Amino acid sequence: MIEVKHLTKRFGNNVILNDISQTIQNGEKIVIIGPSGAGKSTFLRCLNLLEEPDSGNIIFDGTDITDKNTDINKIRRKMGMVFQHFNLFPHLTVLQNITLAPVMQKLQTKEQADEQAMQLLERIGLADKAAAYPSSLSGGQKQRIAIVRTLAMNPDVILFDEPTSALDPEMVGEVLSLMKDLAQEGMTMAVVTHEMGFAREVATRVLFMDSGIIAESGTPQQIFENPQSERLKQFLNAVL
Repeated sequence: MIEVKHLTKRFGNNVILNDISQTIQNGEKIVIIGPSGAGKSTFLRCLNLLEEPDSGNIIFDGTDITDKNTDINKIRRKMGMVFQHFNLFPHLTVLQNITLAPVMQKLQTKEQADEQAMQLLERIGLADKAAAYPSSLSGGQKQRIAIVRTLAMNPDVILFDEPTSALDPEMVGEVLSLMKDLAQEGMTMAVVTHEMGFAREVATRVLFMDSGIIAESGTPQQIFENPQSERLKQFLNAVL
């Protein structure tokens, strides 16, 4: 579904991503781990061009999205993104937050979007919050609404950029539970996270990033039980 070829990204003189090549297959659950500053979030944000690569190619479903002639907004309809800080519109109700994009993009009528949004809210047990504003919600509720807002666009893949790192510890579980449900339903996912238990349980493949490269990759069993590099062993000793 996503093919990354020789991706390089610099900020000034700092090389953030150094010649990364990687493939994400349809239905895979890729979990990206590593120390702060390793380039994890930058890599994820390059996948839908929220960050512009300095060189390399990103091919999504057969289309080179780094080609200047590509309509990236059309591509992003199929690549959902969930951020660390929710990014809900504070002046809109929960229902309006969810329906805004499908209606503005003319993918659904307002009636269709409202119906789908209510079904999604029912699914996560927050239908009673449809008329509420984000300021009245807990962090966990906001993040689940943010995920539902992404689902309302019927994406082919969802990119999660540290979706639980801004949450109080007791709210992390409700967000991870929804993400696990999506994984079990076959959603293609790429997740940057510090939640090692989630990586063990959900990932089809774990990528360990360090200093702008993918230093090691493998199944959760390979990464967590049989790490090959000293750097990965050090990292796991520090976080587990």
